[in-house]
Amino acid sequence: MKIASFNINGIKARIEALPAWLTQAQPDVVCLQEIKSVDEAFPREVFEAMGYQVETHGQKAFNGVAILSKLPLEDVVRGLPDGEGDDHARWIEATVIGKRAVRLCGLYLPNGNPVEFDPAGQPIIAGKYGYKLAWMARMQARVEVLLTLEEPLVCCGDYNVIPQEVDAAKPGVWVKDALFLPPTRAAFQRLLNLGLTDAFRVRNQTPGNYTFWDYQAGAWERNNGIRIDHHLLSPQAADLLRDCQIDKQVRAGDKPSDHVPIWIELDA
Repeated sequence: MKIASFNINGIKARIEALPAWLTQAQPDVVCLQEIKSVDEAFPREVFEAMGYQVETHGQKAFNGVAILSKLPLEDVVRGLPDGEGDDHARWIEATVIGKRAVRLCGLYLPNGNPVEFDPAGQPIIAGKYGYKLAWMARMQARVEVLLTLEEPLVCCGDYNVIPQEVDAAKPGVWVKDALFLPPTRAAFQRLLNLGLTDAFRVRNQTPGNYTFWDYQAGAWERNNGIRIDHHLLSPQAADLLRDCQIDKQVRAGDKPSDHVPIWIELDA
């Protein structure tokens, strides 16, 4: 089972590039982020014609997540629990039925910028940054529940988290950014401490592997990127892991997103 994650930065902008990549890469399941479309306007017929079942949790103009699957999907859930007053479309779940069932969570974690700092230089946990950390706590609570099922679980998407210095070409540039602040990385580490595995780092420990490059200042040409798109696996899913790769070449295509796909292959 090949499961990919791809922040497409707008389905309308990527309506030609995304099908071209799907044809080339042939993933069984894809979690999309930043579809920037309400459910009714998502061009599902394009992907249904390619054999994909389409499930969306959309929002006008920004955010929005979706799952495309050539395998049957069951028990689709939209939105994180305990989200009263939170209208951001950032989370979608489903059970993928392959050789064995895999619970899949597709997510678009809040960016969290701008961050304000107190006179001592410590980040103030409020505003957009407070929302980011609160969202991560809600995610952790949901993952804790799903782990009790003791079934293969994959949580993939745009985490907007740079876990370690090796995950940024220039880590010093990010020290006051919400993606790299110590509270952010600590929250990500708490997810790993639940028993989750960072699939890419299991397969590849080398620097210079990124999933996002800014459109500005020649970031792509200089490989000035960051790794913020991740697959986190439960122990049962980690046992099934065959491979994890970043499709970096997609960034060089026509009308690219600022992210590239990252995929795993499971024996499932």
